[in-house]
Amino acid sequence: MNQLKIGIPKGSLEANTVELFRKAGWRITYDERSYFPDIDDEEMCCSLVRAQEMSRYVDEGILDLGLTGRDWVLENESDVVVVQDLVYSKASTRQARWVLVVREDSPITRIEDLQGKRISTELVNFTKRYFEERNVGVHVEFSWGATEAKVVEGLVDAIVEVTETGSTLRANKLKIIEELMKTNTQLIANKAAWDDPWKRKKIEQISTLLKGSLMAMGKVGLKLNVSKENLARVVLLLPSLKAPTTSALYKEEWFAVEAIVEKDIVRDLIPLLREAGAEGIIEYPLNKVI
Repeated sequence: MNQLKIGIPKGSLEANTVELFRKAGWRITYDERSYFPDIDDEEMCCSLVRAQEMSRYVDEGILDLGLTGRDWVLENESDVVVVQDLVYSKASTRQARWVLVVREDSPITRIEDLQGKRISTELVNFTKRYFEERNVGVHVEFSWGATEAKVVEGLVDAIVEVTETGSTLRANKLKIIEELMKTNTQLIANKAAWDDPWKRKKIEQISTLLKGSLMAMGKVGLKLNVSKENLARVVLLLPSLKAPTTSALYKEEWFAVEAIVEKDIVRDLIPLLREAGAEGIIEYPLNKVI
């Protein structure tokens, strides 16, 4: 039987990835001590793999498919197929950034000022290439953790660290000198697996449903009834992916209206819809928007 080998990122993205697959239609279960989760699809098998190593295992064909950050694909210089960008993280759907950071009181204000200096980061290979391409000679060392503390304590001159908002950096009296790249989660495939007709079809199925689950994040569906005379007023209030769906009720001068809207506007939107003449308003959660 054909089977697709999938890597689930272990760590900060683990729970979100399992939840994303659940919304897409697959249930992944595992013991906390296990590295081989069960999935309710006999055509798939899963392994928990650190995001930093995922692209290497996919490149080598140990895994057919995996989810990892664009940053680690670039760090490992992996020759893989990027099937889809999946912009999500542990806390939000914002893209993370890898930035060059120094102390707030540092005289360093631009990348050239780091000539001959020491930099600490988890993203060693990418950082070395970045500085080499700009002809700035630096010593780049691997950070085993607590990277921000190293520059705060003066152990290194700068760090290359990942951030979303920069608030933690500012709280530690650090300043960003330059943004090196933006990163987000990617669905990546082994090239041989992508060229295999059966595996490609399965990968495309997974990609479509995961994308649909991401599209549904932060959105809800609204259903309501409205009279013909108030229909135009209600439709004007409803933001939607394209336009609200309307259908005439049987033997009535009324319409049923349905739309997909951002979840965070619903509390303000529903009172406005009521004032515009809407009745029987129903809000419901979404798993996928395809």
